[in-house]
Amino acid sequence: MKQSLQLKFSQNLALTPQLQQSIRLLQLSSQELNQELENILQENPLLERTDKNDDGSENLEDSSGEYFSAQDTSIATDDTKRSESATSETAQDSHQTSREESLSEDYFGGSNNHQWEESSSSEDDDYVFQEAVAPTLREHLLGQLKLMPLSERDQTLSMYLVDAINEDGYLEQSLEDLAELLPSELEIDMLELQTALKHIQHLDPPGVGARNLSECLIIQLALLPENMRVENKKICDLALKIAEQHLPALASRDYARLKKSLHCDDTDLRNAQQVLKKLNPRPGSDFTKLAAGHYIQHEIIVKKVKGHWIARLNDEVVPKLRINQLYADIMKRNRDSSNQYLNSQLLEAKWMIKNIEQRFSTILRVSQAIIDQQINFFEHGDIAMRPLVLREIADELGLHESTVSRVTTRKYMLTPRGVYELKYFFGSHVATDTGGACSATAIRALIKQMVAEENPKKPLSDNQLTDVLLKQGIVVARRTIAKYRESLNIPAANQRKSL
Repeated sequence: MKQSLQLKFSQNLALTPQLQQSIRLLQLSSQELNQELENILQENPLLERTDKNDDGSENLEDSSGEYFSAQDTSIATDDTKRSESATSETAQDSHQTSREESLSEDYFGGSNNHQWEESSSSEDDDYVFQEAVAPTLREHLLGQLKLMPLSERDQTLSMYLVDAINEDGYLEQSLEDLAELLPSELEIDMLELQTALKHIQHLDPPGVGARNLSECLIIQLALLPENMRVENKKICDLALKIAEQHLPALASRDYARLKKSLHCDDTDLRNAQQVLKKLNPRPGSDFTKLAAGHYIQHEIIVKKVKGHWIARLNDEVVPKLRINQLYADIMKRNRDSSNQYLNSQLLEAKWMIKNIEQRFSTILRVSQAIIDQQINFFEHGDIAMRPLVLREIADELGLHESTVSRVTTRKYMLTPRGVYELKYFFGSHVATDTGGACSATAIRALIKQMVAEENPKKPLSDNQLTDVLLKQGIVVARRTIAKYRESLNIPAANQRKSL
């Protein structure tokens, strides 16, 4: 077989490092973007954040000559500039350093002491105050036990039980199981553990140390003010009986069975129910710390300007980056020398600035397109939400559908009606009897409205909700209604019934 050379042309998609970085930055949330930038700023000396001058204007002086243009030092887009007012609000970043105080190995470590950090260089240096961290439930309970006149053995056993209490304030393990974990040479009997548990159950918050919901409510009822228990003795006794024996019937709203078992009328049962509702079924919930992921930061602010709904970027989440002027001047003076490291770092810095600018520009464009499509939502609320899919926004802006999906995931919009994820404005549709379509979000809003206006003594069933929507021209199955109702955390009709 004779060998020969052939020239063949073909097209294939190549993901350059710049394109890969752009895609990665686009799908990050605001918190993840800040973390990514911090890592990059530490690795790349030619990239830095811009600061503001004393007059509030940004320092965008270009001292690097032909190495980078002025437009590379700012990520403000044209769309952003048009939507911002002429006078910009100035804000200074406040950097507070806070760290949690470490607990000592013993049970009574100084967890409530304020810590001060002093510089040893000069006595005139300012002290940096370390903000005290809110105590945990364990710390709160141990602090109270320390003040109780208990013997060393009783206090140690009480501390042991405190370590077995979960974040809701309940003792999940039985005393028998906890006793088996103790060394046999201590000779701990069950009565000592029960006594230690009683000490804990008299601590704040009321109900802590309970082993189940019934015991938690009984403890809180016993700790009610004396005057309240005397003035409403009948109602408090009735609430105590319910907590002891009839919580399942109360949870299922079986009021007929409750009245028959307790020999009471509707008024007394309603008052007893109100007493129980004022108790806390999770006594440790006030000490539960929210996870950092629960906090969100909106990228877009929506306002109505001269009758038009306009989207603009939130300046607080837009990082302001530029090329380090010191290194840029060095490279300008030594332009003939070959410094591969600085050149590559400069190129990566330019890519980062451009990709950050492109990221927020794309978010702004998609947000404005969503607003234009969902004008009725901003005017009238959820009930006016129209069906919308990613393909419509992608076709309107000339973007790929996957790009719109990345933009709308974990990106948030601040509106006069609240903070919404961009993906919230997209949803499936349900057919109407006129041949049109109704958004699933609008149907959920209708269900929520109907449940709020229903007679609490005769709540609407899923079949009745289906019939009401059908009269409004919305054809939807009962199981779909049940799915939407559960997504709204609305209980079934028999659980919504009240006296």
